[in-house]
Amino acid sequence: MNKPLVGAFLAALLLGAGAAPVVAAEPAQQAQAQETASKAVPEAKAVTFAGTVALSNCSGSVVRSPDSAPTDPALVLSNGHCLESGFPGPGEVVVDQPSSRTFTLLNASGDGVGTLKASKIAYGTMTDTDLSLYETTSTYQQIEDSYGIQALELETAHPTAGTAITVASGYWKRTYSCDIYGFVHQLKEGRWTWKDSVRYTPECQTIGGTSGSPVIDDATGKVVAVNNTGNESGQECTDNNPCEVDENGEVTVREGINYAQQTYNMVPCIGAGSKIDLNREGCGLPKP
Repeated sequence: MNKPLVGAFLAALLLGAGAAPVVAAEPAQQAQAQETASKAVPEAKAVTFAGTVALSNCSGSVVRSPDSAPTDPALVLSNGHCLESGFPGPGEVVVDQPSSRTFTLLNASGDGVGTLKASKIAYGTMTDTDLSLYETTSTYQQIEDSYGIQALELETAHPTAGTAITVASGYWKRTYSCDIYGFVHQLKEGRWTWKDSVRYTPECQTIGGTSGSPVIDDATGKVVAVNNTGNESGQECTDNNPCEVDENGEVTVREGINYAQQTYNMVPCIGAGSKIDLNREGCGLPKP
């Protein structure tokens, strides 16, 4: 995975000696990313940092469904492997767990303009997908009134191959632009398996700390996926080296290629008041 950034002790505690489905950035990576971020990079057509957030170890974004009301509590989207409680095990689903986590809200230029606070982990898992949704103590309207920033809207339809996308990392304040190359029947990494994952074209060379970044359709500005992993060294199906498994069980390894998890199937799970209801019609998220 594009590991969350953690201290050495915490990394050892949660991940073991260097093992993790999401790749933590090494000091050299951090220096390289900071140097790259300081250079002029062409802006994506429809994408800014507005609405993205920085977590302590990952990236994320304030998101809403098309039916969300201004008075609903705002939701923050990131990866399941970015949860402060550590990686959920295979088959584990976290629902309605108290949280006081904070998020730095960014404006269009990538400047931190305020702090949002979670009231709970509304949902989190690494089974079939790799995502987390935090409910915050602020409503969408309060965020807009205080900071002039609107939440990113979630796309309701399955994305298509060839779509131009931007991965916007609030942690690094850096974007990665490429296309959706295709979709993976099963993506296996260590103990985890994800279904119908998005495969990027090679231009999106995401790194540690980009975990949880929204994947944004350049044409619509809507979120179509959440960035989560990549094959670092060409190993097969190991931590930090996911492999692709097709419908016939054939395994393919694509060194240097990165991936994301689609988000359209979670939109029907978001009910009135931003409540996550896994029994709503069309909800495609795993249940506890």
